[in-house]
Amino acid sequence: MKKTIKLKKNYEFKKILTKGKYYSGDYLDVFVRKSNFDINRIGIAIGVKIAKAVKRNRIKRLILENYRLLEDKFNNGYDIIFLWKKKKNIKEATFENIKQDVISILERIGMLS
Repeated sequence: MKKTIKLKKNYEFKKILTKGKYYSGDYLDVFVRKSNFDINRIGIAIGVKIAKAVKRNRIKRLILENYRLLEDKFNNGYDIIFLWKKKKNIKEATFENIKQDVISILERIGMLS
């Protein structure tokens, strides 16, 4: 099992959002940037206007769990930020929907080995 570090600092998010490559799925937008580390770093952001804190945290947990289950299949050395799309309804956030979205996006990126 690999160890993934979470991105927490504002300057880390800004760096990836401005210099990273953008990929879009049905429910998630993903920004990816190659890093100098041998591990992946992940950040999850959901806007305040989308829902209240309880629902936002639930989506974050679903995204993180999907990533954790697929983590052994990923190539190392990337910074990844997952963003929930503003126009998608929060009620559509199921484990399976997010799983399919994460897999399809990461296959397009070429991170799955």
